[in-house]
Amino acid sequence: MRKNTSPAEGTEELVYQCRLPLSSATLDLVAGLVRGHLKKIRSRWRKLSPGRIALIVLAVLRHDQRLSDMAGGNDVSASTVRRWLLEVIGLLSARAPRLDRVARKGGVVVLLDGTLVRTRRRTGDENRPNYSGKHKAHGLLFLALTDERGNLVWISAAKPGRSSEITTARHNKITTRLREVGLGALADLGFVGLDDDPDDPVIVTGRRASRGHPLTAAQKEANRLVSRERAANEHGFADLKNWRILTKVRMNARHATTLLRALLVLTNAEVRR
Repeated sequence: MRKNTSPAEGTEELVYQCRLPLSSATLDLVAGLVRGHLKKIRSRWRKLSPGRIALIVLAVLRHDQRLSDMAGGNDVSASTVRRWLLEVIGLLSARAPRLDRVARKGGVVVLLDGTLVRTRRRTGDENRPNYSGKHKAHGLLFLALTDERGNLVWISAAKPGRSSEITTARHNKITTRLREVGLGALADLGFVGLDDDPDDPVIVTGRRASRGHPLTAAQKEANRLVSRERAANEHGFADLKNWRILTKVRMNARHATTLLRALLVLTNAEVRR
């Protein structure tokens, strides 16, 4: 018996739909960037309007949907959606805050922390550098600064997952750059020894006990105060990881850096709404 696989009469092809929990201001921001970019490159026609392009790109970033799913329901190819995605990520990344502008927003103390953004396993020699022994997973390491309210204000370039946080901080010259803009930062014990100027420190960490030298009561209390202050402002990475495209990144370090900085701009736009 031959099965009839054609759709029933009067029905239409199903279109994938998803709820996009983002503000209209964020949608307007992305649409405006696309519109300005098209004007700059003198592109007078696109398959869809800047608003629809922005909606599709934000849906891919928020829900990490397959490009083919988004393409099929909007009468465009997967390669076109991919091109729009990379285009918008580049436009957003260019608006990411630089460290020398952080001090202008007020405040004198920020939180320095690191996180591993998980990646898919690579093949050959590219696989080992991304493996983090600390997290027992493959990924890319990012450092970030959050303000006194816990909002992300800066994010570093990606480093292989096997890199340590303190080595990555030294590579980015965090101490020097914070001192130049007149900021101080709280950090966990993984950054002990990062600041090489004990008389005028800009990186404040807890104290670590050593063999034969236990912590005093005052040092333990100082550790609790630092930990409490950090815990109150550690939701910055959580806000960033609400974008499900970060579930497992499929990009190399350079493109992943661009992606994270683009998501930083979108996250800040949502926080300020």
